[in-house]
Amino acid sequence: MTPAALERFLLGLPGATRSIQWGEERVFKVGGKMFAAMSPQDMRPCAISFKASSESFHILTRCEGIQPAPYLARAQWVHLERLNVLKAAELKAYLARAHAIVAGGLSKKKQAMLGLSPQQADPDGAEFPA
Repeated sequence: MTPAALERFLLGLPGATRSIQWGEERVFKVGGKMFAAMSPQDMRPCAISFKASSESFHILTRCEGIQPAPYLARAQWVHLERLNVLKAAELKAYLARAHAIVAGGLSKKKQAMLGLSPQQADPDGAEFPA
């Protein structure tokens, strides 16, 4: 999966926005809260960090090329050194799950303002690989 295709996927998630922070990092948010961050556009290989469930955090951080995200590991974020560490479908599923976890933590009012359905904001309802 190319960085551009991944960025389109992330921005296609309900209520998702992108901002540039910490120099050139592309930070993806829902309701003003981060759920993923990609390395600068010109950086190769492209890396990504994202929020994971407790179970996924422990599974993913045992895989080669994936480690706890610097500064965010205690919040169960993982860092992929390259986008191709996971298959495209798996990466998309984990990112959709990250979005759902963060959206689920938003107030019901904010969820409604963003037009999120209960399934889109329910961290236990999102489908994802183990």
